[in-house]
Amino acid sequence: MKITVFDYGAGNLHSLVKVLAGENDRVVLETDIARALATDLLVLPGVGAFSAAAAQLAPALNPLRTALRDGLPCLGICLGMQLLFEASDEGPGEGIGLFAGRVTRLDAARVPQIGWNAVEQASDPLFARANLRSAYYANSFACRPRDLSGVVAWSTHDGDRFPAAVRAGSTLGVQFHPEKSSAPGVSFVRQFLTAIREGGRSC
Repeated sequence: MKITVFDYGAGNLHSLVKVLAGENDRVVLETDIARALATDLLVLPGVGAFSAAAAQLAPALNPLRTALRDGLPCLGICLGMQLLFEASDEGPGEGIGLFAGRVTRLDAARVPQIGWNAVEQASDPLFARANLRSAYYANSFACRPRDLSGVVAWSTHDGDRFPAAVRAGSTLGVQFHPEKSSAPGVSFVRQFLTAIREGGRSC
């Protein structure tokens, strides 16, 4: 399986690539979003700022939206999940808009949230399979969907409850960093990869 990590050019993706790399999988880094769509799985990593990343997506934003709506599997992590929404208070730029809603600053005294937090009300079976009950976060912003039907897990930081994960077909967004969430986080990613291999665009 070809796994393409879209590289915004904002940081080290080594730990994420290491988690994604399976025995028979090929992981590539791609800086051109149009070329990144020729893949079995697109990964939007959790490194960088919304505006800069949105600018990198802009040249092929409509083809990207169409590909995801047509079932191209996608994993969005932290910033990558936020890019699945329409816009962000972090800065200007147009998100993918697969999920209706906006990204806003955490309503908390302690920002950013850095460290472990519980994952609550997880309805996607991936969480149970991976035994993922808590995860590692590094975020100042959180997604605020207008339609909660796509939310498949929640977390709360300093009284601010926000989506820990969202799902739309074969697209999964997680606000936490599974690659930094110990063995359950690694298992979570591997379970998602297995589901893609077995179900393709209907995982």
